[in-house]
Amino acid sequence: MACISGWIPPSINSLPGNQVMEFTTQHFIALLPLLVTCATIVVVMLAIAWKRHHSWTFGLSVIGLNLALLSILPTLKVVPMEVTPLLMVDTFGCYYMALVLAATLACVTLIHAYLGGESGKGYPGNREEMYLLILLAAAGGLVLVTAQNLVGLFIGLELLSVPVYGLVAYAFFNRRSLEAGIKYMVLSAAGSAFLLFGMALLYADAGSMSFSGIGTHLAATSAPSVLSQLGIGMMLVGLAFKLSLVPFHLWTPDVYEGAPAPVAAFLATASKVAVFAVLLRLYQLSPATAGGWLNELLTVIAIASILFGNLLALVQNNIKRLLGYSSIAHFGYLLVALIASKGLAVEAIGVYLATYVLTSLGAFGVVTLMSTPYSGRDCDALYEYRGLFWRRPYLTAVMTVMMLSLAGIPLTAGFIGKFFVIAAGVESGLWWLLGAMVLGSAIGVFYYLRVMVTLFLVEPNLRRHDADMHWAQRAGGIMLLFVALLAFFLGVYPQPLLDLVQHSGLVALAN
Repeated sequence: MACISGWIPPSINSLPGNQVMEFTTQHFIALLPLLVTCATIVVVMLAIAWKRHHSWTFGLSVIGLNLALLSILPTLKVVPMEVTPLLMVDTFGCYYMALVLAATLACVTLIHAYLGGESGKGYPGNREEMYLLILLAAAGGLVLVTAQNLVGLFIGLELLSVPVYGLVAYAFFNRRSLEAGIKYMVLSAAGSAFLLFGMALLYADAGSMSFSGIGTHLAATSAPSVLSQLGIGMMLVGLAFKLSLVPFHLWTPDVYEGAPAPVAAFLATASKVAVFAVLLRLYQLSPATAGGWLNELLTVIAIASILFGNLLALVQNNIKRLLGYSSIAHFGYLLVALIASKGLAVEAIGVYLATYVLTSLGAFGVVTLMSTPYSGRDCDALYEYRGLFWRRPYLTAVMTVMMLSLAGIPLTAGFIGKFFVIAAGVESGLWWLLGAMVLGSAIGVFYYLRVMVTLFLVEPNLRRHDADMHWAQRAGGIMLLFVALLAFFLGVYPQPLLDLVQHSGLVALAN
């Protein structure tokens, strides 16, 4: 018995280099954004158990997310820091944590408007759990952007994905929402299976689960083995599903259409930003995974995503489906910078993701306020926006700025993002990809302008939805106006964003 009680498993007792892991105050400071978010989840859960109150739950969620955002400031003073072999908190991670938290905060604000007030008008079921689910998903996003190990990647990805199944199907009174939730759950499970099998193959070959360890092993071999090639390929399938890249994009328009508008906003912004950030970290820390056949495969996926996304968006009469296909094209553009992988590439991705999050939140925000409060189906048919300018001119101005930004028109934030991605492509001589990007952008201008023109057409007699007369005086409206002003400000004067991105370089600690 003495022998048994004195034995400690090596996995608990030691880390690489036989060093016992000791948590210091600095480790806790480095983890502060994640800890504050998790504390908010517990507080919101207890508050719901004690008394159901929509406004209280919303207030607690907003306070917690704001505190998590502010906690990034002390975290920046102690980074870079390896917190267990699973997580690396550095300036890169802090930047993307801020993006995920800001996007979640905006979506929470939209959820409050969407579900309706306490008077009984709006969503007829329990409203409070929606905040709990989105906070859980945000915590998964924070784990994902700081992951430096395959285990951390998988834990973060599942913690992000599983609550989203419930969020997508939250409006279960609506058949489309329920259908979208089931589709997303089944296909997401298939994507996760590919990812997990790919990780197993990669671990079997490299003998390490850390990104840098895998990179070191692959760099040491003259040619990658069949196991490692299969592993990387299957992992790419899993991550491409989460980013809805062609040919793993088929779930996107149906899920965007069926999901409640604020949930579609979360899927398009925080969820995809977290997955792309971990893909970029993996690509940078394991340079050997970024050469040869993988670059060629990513090039084909990027060109297909750009062309298919834009061409399929052309024929859509539903704004949420149009934005879904548009997001496929936008992540095709981002792959251009990922493939470039040097020089301006990391900064280009940081700028593009920030501008994309801003404009997507604005576009989905307009759809949310037009559908406020919940009334069975979202106001997402294009004909329902016909003549909106004559009824809600300021809301039309917001939507116009968002469409111009998504199209990459100068003096909007979207132009700055696209300019940096093109600059990264030119620097690396990726001419085929740049040609596809220019062609895709030209097609994109047509359907974005189509939405804009619809807003100014003469109003028909048939109209089912309209935004509240005093939408701009409420939390969701104020947030939306702020997003529109920020999209315009960054288009005219992008220097603050550029400085922020330049200070969020990728820092890797040596093994």
